[in-house]
Amino acid sequence: MSDQRLWDDVDAYFTALLSPEDDVLRAALRDSEAEGLPPINVTPPQGRLLQLLARLQGARAILEIGTLGGYSTIWLARALPADGRLVSLEYDPHHADVARRNLARAGLDRIAEVRVGPALESLPLLADENPPPFDLVFIDADKANNARYVEWSLRLTRTGSLIVLDNVVRGGRVTDGSDPDPSVRGTRAALELIAGHPRLEGTAIQTVGGKGHDGFALARVVA
Repeated sequence: MSDQRLWDDVDAYFTALLSPEDDVLRAALRDSEAEGLPPINVTPPQGRLLQLLARLQGARAILEIGTLGGYSTIWLARALPADGRLVSLEYDPHHADVARRNLARAGLDRIAEVRVGPALESLPLLADENPPPFDLVFIDADKANNARYVEWSLRLTRTGSLIVLDNVVRGGRVTDGSDPDPSVRGTRAALELIAGHPRLEGTAIQTVGGKGHDGFALARVVA
């Protein structure tokens, strides 16, 4: 059995036992595929992890950078109270339309808002609104700008908030400081920012599973 087949089987076991998808989540994936969105959403165990992190935070406000079809957005929004708020930023208008439909079907469109445009343009506009600090930020957008997304997350959070950065392993290439790939360089810059910033403490975890060799970083705002 190949490594990937084994990882897929373990993910399937964990999903069935601990993070089963319901009709709403399955429909979100089905419709995303039918609309031609890339199959790069988080896996069900990863979605459950995000949901648990949000609940452990006691989150009332969540910021997501990178919506895709809204699959991770559904997992996160379900962790919020009825008067909670989730703002998700999506570059592609078509992706945003699919996500909004998926959120509406999930009954979450009053809690979760999808904003369209480059995140580095949407984030200053969001900051100008002076919103209450976000309790959790999930970053899963273009990797070249990861460090800038972490910087903006610091501006929009508070002491005790949690920042989660997805896809930090880059197939193992994150270890290569000479790799010219912008996604590798951007990820390394974000990890170095987390390591050296006086307001952050964090770690990174590598994973295997349905998404192959991957991983994520966690950073807590400490001041």
